[in-house]
Amino acid sequence: MLPTATHTRATEPGQPGLTSEDLAPVPAAARTWTTANYAALWISMSLCIPTYMLASSLIGGGMNWWQALLTIFLGNSVVLVPMLLNGHAGAKYGIPFPVFARASFGVRGANVPALLRAIIACGWFGIQTWIGGYALYQMAVLWVPGLGRLPAVFPASWGLATGPALVFGLFWAVNMYVVYLGVDSIKKLLVFKAFFLPVAAAALLWWAIDAGHGLGPILSQPAKFASSAEFWAYFFPALTGMVGFWATLSLNIPDFTRYAVSQRAQIMGQALALPASMTLFSFVGVVVTSATLVIYGETIWDPVVLAARFESRVLVSVAMLAVALSTLATNIAANIVSPANDFANLNPQRISFKTGGYITGVIGLLIFPWKLIADPSGYIFTWLVGYSALLGPIGGIMIADYYLLRHQQLDVPDLYRYEGRYAYQRGVNYRALLALLIGILPNIPGFLQAVGAVPPGAVWPWLAAVYNYAWFVGFLLSGGLYVLLMPRPVRAEVVAASVATTSLA
Repeated sequence: MLPTATHTRATEPGQPGLTSEDLAPVPAAARTWTTANYAALWISMSLCIPTYMLASSLIGGGMNWWQALLTIFLGNSVVLVPMLLNGHAGAKYGIPFPVFARASFGVRGANVPALLRAIIACGWFGIQTWIGGYALYQMAVLWVPGLGRLPAVFPASWGLATGPALVFGLFWAVNMYVVYLGVDSIKKLLVFKAFFLPVAAAALLWWAIDAGHGLGPILSQPAKFASSAEFWAYFFPALTGMVGFWATLSLNIPDFTRYAVSQRAQIMGQALALPASMTLFSFVGVVVTSATLVIYGETIWDPVVLAARFESRVLVSVAMLAVALSTLATNIAANIVSPANDFANLNPQRISFKTGGYITGVIGLLIFPWKLIADPSGYIFTWLVGYSALLGPIGGIMIADYYLLRHQQLDVPDLYRYEGRYAYQRGVNYRALLALLIGILPNIPGFLQAVGAVPPGAVWPWLAAVYNYAWFVGFLLSGGLYVLLMPRPVRAEVVAASVATTSLA
């Protein structure tokens, strides 16, 4: 399922520093991904522990089951739109995300959106690694109880116990070893995940229904909001968080659509699989989390914590080992391929896929992933909404440039040249960077308040409320401003580009 760099490529265009085997266009003969491949990709990536936690965190935040599912479905339907729009360029020209970004940000300026995207992928890598590592810790502590009584070695402010930290470090090392072996080494684990997780999800669903005395008591759990105003105050930032969940892939989806046999293949595959698979797997999280309230009298939104409540050590061990293996497969597929390309874009001759993977792993440690998912509010309002404030503006600029200014026409050779039409000013389009900055600024006060950097009430209420719509505000503001800032001759370049470029689609 994963793209590799072992293609027979067309003659690589461009100059040193702008191209490599990983960044060059994929020739038409090497494009083999069909509708089924894209559907399978999204089903595989949707079937992961963070998807389960996404749904269950909404329950933990106060929603009832149908409110949570509706929010997830709406969010994924919204993010599908930029996913398909950005995916068009990859399928048409065979170029990855960092190269596509050169059209709007410049051949050197594209490093800015690529790095922002890569840093967020590092955060996701850290989160997935923490989930897998903590699952292994829950298994290990059953057999070696002393692991849970080790003396503290980290500062209390870190919120990191010694036992979980040790196992997390070991699992992180396993991830790095897989990067060393190469992406192909994960294929068997992806097959295991594709078969195991649906079975495990069905088994967990059966357990919840059986232990919760049927679906009736589970789905009858009411919402915890005291008023409709309180619900709407939670719904809109939650919706933004749902959009933010895949806002990363909505930018770098050309990394995958560049392998499409046709536009129809990538459009149909994604449209059929993304909203449906996210909503269906989220339903498991909704039912199981609601069941924990019936069974245990408290809402347990983390499946790893829930599995640790089971009485059988063997059952817990099998469950935790399976979580770790499936998390490892997801991590390489979703959180290594794209940032490795983004980091390689900085210096294609010196930064390979493996080097980019190692960089991702180190930053994933430094971002303190265990704190990001310590509670539902931090997971949604700090992490998902927070990074959507960065990615929304980038998506708005790229889509506005590609559709409103260039009318889907790119000069591919010039994307790999320092002196081409995408050189702007010494390789940087400062208008795009200005539009990006202005799109981010309105969300900063609300973010600072959300993370506790400023005291409550220090930010004007209306300005703090803007943060609830971070992705939407940034997308529309930066995209609209970019169109206004760009000189009209850019539109005239479309004619020249359409003549100079031979579409590979």
